[in-house]
Amino acid sequence: MEILLNFTIYLPLLGIAAILLMKNDTAVKWSSLIVTTATFFLSLPLLFNFNVDASATPQYLTEGAAIFAGMDVKYLVGLDGLSLLLFMLTTLMGPIVILSSWNSVSKSLKGYYSMLLLLQTASLGVFAALDLVVFYVFFELSLIPMYFLIGIWGGSDKIRATIKFFIYTLVGSLIMLVALLYLGYHAGAAMGGVDFTADWRFISSPEYTIGLVEQTWLFLAFALAFCIKVPLFPFHTWLPYAHTEAPTAGSVVLAAIMLKMGTYGLIRVVLPAFPNAFMEFAPYMAILAVIGIIYGALVAMVQKDVKKLVAYSSVSHMGFVVLGIFALNDIAMQGAIIQMINHGLATGALFLIVGMIYDRRHTRMISDYGGIAKVVPVFAVMFMIATLASIGLPGLNGFIGEFLILNGSFSSELYANKTFAILGATGVILAAVYMLWMFQRVLFGPITNEENEKLTDLNMREIGLLIPLVLFMVWIGIRPIDFTQYSEGWVETYITSSEEKSVAVLDQADMNELPNWTAKIYSVEEHQMESQFFVNKTD
Repeated sequence: MEILLNFTIYLPLLGIAAILLMKNDTAVKWSSLIVTTATFFLSLPLLFNFNVDASATPQYLTEGAAIFAGMDVKYLVGLDGLSLLLFMLTTLMGPIVILSSWNSVSKSLKGYYSMLLLLQTASLGVFAALDLVVFYVFFELSLIPMYFLIGIWGGSDKIRATIKFFIYTLVGSLIMLVALLYLGYHAGAAMGGVDFTADWRFISSPEYTIGLVEQTWLFLAFALAFCIKVPLFPFHTWLPYAHTEAPTAGSVVLAAIMLKMGTYGLIRVVLPAFPNAFMEFAPYMAILAVIGIIYGALVAMVQKDVKKLVAYSSVSHMGFVVLGIFALNDIAMQGAIIQMINHGLATGALFLIVGMIYDRRHTRMISDYGGIAKVVPVFAVMFMIATLASIGLPGLNGFIGEFLILNGSFSSELYANKTFAILGATGVILAAVYMLWMFQRVLFGPITNEENEKLTDLNMREIGLLIPLVLFMVWIGIRPIDFTQYSEGWVETYITSSEEKSVAVLDQADMNELPNWTAKIYSVEEHQMESQFFVNKTD
């Protein structure tokens, strides 16, 4: 299985080598489809053989030798309850994005499909990496193909979108690199025997703790880098431009896979490494999440471009995920993890659907449509299912994620009151408003443009790439336990471990060595007095 995991990660990379040797565009397309389809089927045994009872322990582990002398930096990959479903979602979306580009992209096909395959390998590597340097390499590698997908195959304003995407991601990447270097040397000194270690297993373990001052700055650095990726308000402004100008396949991968790298990083790296800072800053992160939920929904409501509307809906929906993560209880965290999958399926489907209608009419303006449900009934049904899943209709996948997040946020001990959950719930109502209003204006009413009467319904290729997404939307909505079971043990283990780790750090803190602002933020004196009281009471 270890060999299978690595082969699954790098098969798309091998596919690039093959298609670069081809001279026929048709062969390039078919080869890309075969490679991504094979990648998906190769990943299925990893799912079927996964030990749910040991989901907190990395499985299918591959551990290489140290790359540098004196430094514990090594190739280390595996899957656990946090990464498994995101890994599977990435392999599922591979053949779908290839099929979505079948007739819509005609220039430089070798380069285009090479970028899609490179992006898949990079994304799979992010979710499988268990060494933080390897994680960082894959994280950065994913930016390169997306940069070219937008910059070369994007829309009319692609240069502006590419520059904005590049600047934001560059800033986040540099900040994370500096923080990673400091963390690695600090962890290496704590481990002993090496100068530097980026082994996530050690950094996340109870054996490794880091002081409150360092936690604060490292938390802010890593959180900033990941929040840009999410993107969390107010770091979201690059996303609507990137989505609007990217080709359909680029928008689908960006929404379904790449945004999840940010929320995944918050759970994978920030929670177990900096638990005290995670807990203390949770209310502030929740404020940004709630603002993002409401702001994204309100801005989506006034959009005239349907693709930009879906882009702003992502800002709102990813705000829910962040709200669930920082509630730091089992219910909300489970909701955040499954909501990452739900958003990938529903919003990915919406971008595919927008791309299909754009290929026919070459316009994304809502006002250019109306009444087309009569002309394209199959398209209308697919659009309806994806829309209802996006707004969280019970029985479809979006409901369970939002329900768990709001439920967990309402009972969170880290949120001072119920306000965050109540305000977050308004996002559900607003989502119904902007999504259903958009749906009504596009599909119903009279046909006012004669071009719409000439529209052709979805063909078998288009139906075929939407069917898997629709099936999973329904399956998760009806039987969420089939999916949440994979992360349940992981969530319980690491939330408990992080809470215990945070208590240990506070117990060990020396008031005489801490700056006043640190002692005040973390209430060190109060905690130590309470701990001493319970010790004396026990004695």
